[in-house]
Amino acid sequence: MHLEGSCHCGAVKFRLESDHPYPYQRCYCSICRKTQGGGGYAINLGGKSATLKVNGGKHITIYHAKLREKGEARARRSPAERHFCSLCGSALWLYDKRWPELIHPFASAIDTPLPAAPDSTHLMLAYKPDWVPLQRGRQDRLHDEYPEESIAEWHERHGLAGGAKGS
Repeated sequence: MHLEGSCHCGAVKFRLESDHPYPYQRCYCSICRKTQGGGGYAINLGGKSATLKVNGGKHITIYHAKLREKGEARARRSPAERHFCSLCGSALWLYDKRWPELIHPFASAIDTPLPAAPDSTHLMLAYKPDWVPLQRGRQDRLHDEYPEESIAEWHERHGLAGGAKGS
């Protein structure tokens, strides 16, 4: 499926192809909550990094989150790159060189109509603050940390791999 996205102020526009466009994962980690702000969680999609085309790239800044495991005295820098508009602060996508073929645009930055997911996977619930309501559907899966099922595997399990039905 062809996806087009942009920041709030319009300085950055991007497009890419995605075989995994259903916005089903809701991440409640502090990084997603604090850099996204939407609903207390963020939703990433799966895209093909080789297809990413960007207009306004001079307005992009990259943030590497600080990670600290329990018992560690010092935080370490995440290898994942969170791309933001330097003018309006909109979160655009996440890229990690450990998986160079993938890019994960934030659903909130996508302008193309996205297909509705049949269920949701709630992850990093161990970090969800009490003020964030858990809007759980009957078929939703809940995980204190990361699920074992990848974005691609979720799409395959639902028969949705290759993009949205009819695209």
